[in-house]
Parts: sequence; structure tokens; C-alpha cells
Amino acid sequence: MKLIVTIPAYNEEKTIGRVIQEIPRKIDGIDKVEVLVINDGSIDKTAEVARKAGADYIITHKKNLGLAKAFKNGIETALALGADIIVNIDADGQYNAKEIPKLIKPILEGKADIVIGDRQIDKLNHMPRSKKIGNKIASWVTRRLSGLPIKDAQSGFRAFSREAALRMNLLGDYTYVQETIIQAANKNLKVIEVPVEFRRREGKSRLIPNIWSYAKRAGITILRTYRDYHPLKVFLSIGLALLLVGLIFAVRVLIHYFRTGMVKPYIPSAVLSVMLITVGVITVIFGLLADMIKMQRLLLEEILYRLKKEEVENKNENRLP
Repeated sequence: MKLIVTIPAYNEEKTIGRVIQEIPRKIDGIDKVEVLVINDGSIDKTAEVARKAGADYIITHKKNLGLAKAFKNGIETALALGADIIVNIDADGQYNAKEIPKLIKPILEGKADIVIGDRQIDKLNHMPRSKKIGNKIASWVTRRLSGLPIKDAQSGFRAFSREAALRMNLLGDYTYVQETIIQAANKNLKVIEVPVEFRRREGKSRLIPNIWSYAKRAGITILRTYRDYHPLKVFLSIGLALLLVGLIFAVRVLIHYFRTGMVKPYIPSAVLSVMLITVGVITVIFGLLADMIKMQRLLLEEILYRLKKEEVENKNENRLP
């Protein structure tokens, strides 16, 4: 049983060494623990420090591609290296890597496919109030859209079984935390949370320069992911809402017409009702077409899963003596 710990890093030379050295190399139920650093275009000595600290593998992006791409690259590389369990942890030292055994325990026991470290935000005195509110809102939205009782959807300290990692098809270009949860819910993967320590950060966050920028970009990722898995519900809701408003305006015009035999005073309302009803009908049609495309997407995802699984299994067989 091999565990690979992936660490996406961008200009984290001050902390990444301590993170790597804190990772336990002997864990009950695990035969081998390896560390994979994804150096996401750092311009400092992140890669050099990581190598000296004991990283087994280092992938370097020529330029900064963002957390989502670094995470995706880490997952794919870990699978190619034969990982049975993958743990992702940040390079800034806020998570306690010594808690990895606790994080992977539910996977080893067969109780979960994905385990998320719950930072217990309400108990944190060092997290700014604005970030607490932002985290709570994002977690609430993720809970509503995924149907999973997730308390801390923003946590980057999480573990994946090989099966769960193979099922992930990440398309976001900013953050992966909500997308993986929504995908897990739609792929019937078991997700649980365990409480973890979350330390005070040294310096400014490189992922979240300000809460509004993060909320906007993460919100787009959440909505796109939900739309892709529930297109009929999304387009049908929008289309029916437009139809309802259009019919309200139309009824107003018709009542006046039947009373007076004239439409002239309500021409703007008549035009608006026709536009709303037309757009509503078109939106519903889009929903039906999108639902058909969704069926094709699910078929393609299943094919991709089987291809990835076969590739990983073949690579693992070739490594055996």
C-alpha cells in the first residue's frame, strides 16, 4: 500500500521544508510514503528547499498555472507513480502533516473514498472575520449543491483513495476544493470529514489576495460544475421563471384587451411578455439539449475512468520485480 503526499507550492521556500520534514514516513497500514511537490512556477528557492528537505519527486511548471492545475497535475502524477492513497496538503505549514495517519484512517478502514480535514472554523481565533464569513458561505453553497453535509468545503487538507482520484475529472482553472466535492457527490463517492489543526499563516495568502476576488472566481467554478451535472434542472428553472414572468405580463395585457378591446396602452407590456415567453421556451429547449449532452458526458467520463484505471494498473504491473 503506497501513500503519496502531494504538495502544490508557489513561492513557499520559507515553509515547505518544515512541511515535508513533518510528514510521517512510517504509518500503520502503509508500506511506503512518498512526497511529490508540484512547484507551480515559483521564482524563489521552493524546489531547491523541497529537494533538500527530502521530497521524492518534484514537478516544475515553467509558469504559475494556479492551484487547480497544480492539484490536478499532482493527482495525475501520483496515480502514475502507483499511489493507492493520495493526500494533498498545502505548502504554507498551516496544516499539521503529523495528522496524515488520522486523515487516511477512514480510507484504510474502507469507510470513505475521500476524507476532508475540518478546520473547525468557529474555533479559530487567528482567521479574519471576513474569511470566516466567506468560508461559511462557500461551504453552505457547496452543501446545498452537492447534498453532502460538508462543514468545511474550503479545506485543502484531504485524502483520496485511488478509486476516487481516478474518478476526478477537474476542469476548473482556479480552485479545486468545491469542484471535487460536487463531483464526488455525483459519482456516489463516500466523503467524510475529520477535525484537524489549522495554524496561523506566516505572510499573505497567495491563493486569496482578497476575499471578493476569491468569491467571484470560486463561485464561477461552483456554478459551472453544478450546471454540468444538473443542466436540465438549471435551464428548466431559469426557463420556467422567465415563462412565469412573461405570462404575468401577458395576463395583464389580455385582461385589459377583453375589457376595452384595446391593447395600445399596454404595448410595452405586450412586447415584454412575448420576449420573456420566447426566451423562456428557448431556455427550456436548451435544458433538454444540455441534458442529452450530459448523458454523452457521463458516458465519456466512464470511458476515461476505465482508460485511466487500465493505464495505472499496467504501470504498476510493470514496476513489479
